[in-house]
Amino acid sequence: MNKQTANLLEQHFDTAFSASDGIKKLRELILTLAMQGKLVEQDPNDQPASELLKEIEAEKQRLVTAGKIKKLKALLPIKAEEVPYELPDGWEWVRLTETYFGIGNKQNQIQTKDYLEKGRFPVIDQGKSFIAGYCNENSLLLHIDRPVIIFGDHTKNIKYVDFDFVIGADGVKILCPFRPVLTRFLYFLALSYNLTDRGYARHFKVLNEKMAPLPPLPEQHRIVARIDQLTARCDELEKLRNQLEEKRLAVHAAAIRQLLDAPDGSAWDFIQQHFNELYSVKENVAELRKAILQLAVTGKLVPQDPNDPPASELLKEIEAEKKRLERAGKVKKLKLLPYIKPEELPYQLPRGWEWVTFLDVGFFLGGKTPSKNNSQYWDGCIPWVSPKDMKCLELQDSEDHVTVAGVDSGLAIIPIESLLMVVRSGILRRTFPVAINNVPCTINQDLKALVPYQTECSNYLLLMLRGFEQFILEKLTKQGVTVESLKFDEFANTKFPCPPFPEQRRIVARIDQLMALCDQLGQQIDIATSKQTELLNAVMVHVE
Repeated sequence: MNKQTANLLEQHFDTAFSASDGIKKLRELILTLAMQGKLVEQDPNDQPASELLKEIEAEKQRLVTAGKIKKLKALLPIKAEEVPYELPDGWEWVRLTETYFGIGNKQNQIQTKDYLEKGRFPVIDQGKSFIAGYCNENSLLLHIDRPVIIFGDHTKNIKYVDFDFVIGADGVKILCPFRPVLTRFLYFLALSYNLTDRGYARHFKVLNEKMAPLPPLPEQHRIVARIDQLTARCDELEKLRNQLEEKRLAVHAAAIRQLLDAPDGSAWDFIQQHFNELYSVKENVAELRKAILQLAVTGKLVPQDPNDPPASELLKEIEAEKKRLERAGKVKKLKLLPYIKPEELPYQLPRGWEWVTFLDVGFFLGGKTPSKNNSQYWDGCIPWVSPKDMKCLELQDSEDHVTVAGVDSGLAIIPIESLLMVVRSGILRRTFPVAINNVPCTINQDLKALVPYQTECSNYLLLMLRGFEQFILEKLTKQGVTVESLKFDEFANTKFPCPPFPEQRRIVARIDQLMALCDQLGQQIDIATSKQTELLNAVMVHVE
């Protein structure tokens, strides 16, 4: 490796620290340079790799004679067009299968159900954990006379093992290098391959199709030492980065808590003064969104105006509309709900606010799926909303549509400015999808629609539902046979705060403003991440 490449690699550590996936790419670059002969200097006095091939062949013969391995078929010579890049003098291209032989069999294997938490002998399998468990059966112990490499046939996980062990479960391939090949070098070589991901299918065949750049033995030692040194620096950078990230998240969490507990302006000032530090990661932006919504539903987002008519006046108007619809037969008369006792209230509301339930402010409509076998019901012009359509807060249309005949088969038309919500299936994603429909529509059985008696309150109700999302997911969902669903009766009677109508408008306007700011923060993070990645890639190209 020349000094220019070495200097660029050193500079690369600072660039890698800044980029989100920089350290991962730096590790990959180190292995790439190593296998191209660009990580350490070559020594013309080293015995060339061609001599190692003779030693490999001699050990193969000894192992065959001793009955430890079967006689291997001669491999086809490597053609010029198969060679991916030119190697330094003294190196040789070989097929990977020429560098190792397999060991271990079913006699040394233990099933997953038989793993112990503690025991005499470690169990190594193809999982992510280096040691998967333990075993006390001496007869299962695999004795090794040199370090070996474990390759996960299903998982592609690669491990360097230098002690006796028991083989765990299935899919474990053990690569034992021939003597003139350092196990540690072969381990780094295996890590450098970009194997095609086949899911849980077999990968060992893909690995064995690879070619191996084989350097002289002294250079293998130098490469391994240099990789270990640079990898240790990557580990230190990763640890430092994780510590800084944890500190940033902790500082932000403290600011958010102060914002929620005592919004006197100081927390907002702190957040605004440290935007660049606090909002370099999207996790913090997501927490800010949650905090804004929580402030809104606790009356701490905008100042109260004593001139606003109290929410009790709004509730009188809602009650009047409810009775009108009952008389017209458009909604069923509901039983009077029990009075909300003071001890049932989660927190004290600002003056002029009232605690209400969903059944106080609107009525619910359900949905269904018309028969798929009746073509007269489908491909019409009336939106039929299902969970897959619930991807934004304002719903303009849906992927599927029904006809008037489809509606007549038992579907309800949902009036505009209703609150659509997924009450099962979509909740599995640990979100509570809600939206306002801007067009009349129908819904399927996985959704419910809350139709407000006063549609002017729809935007506030939407924000309130988002503000209580975590409560709804944690307290008001039940696990079914295959999906989670909403405990609907409890949900319909959930108490939430209702501010005066003018304050609802101020809250909605302020949230729109702050959510736009959050969108900008997210975009800035994406742009910064993209620039860091571009810089990282540019540096990598120069180094290579």
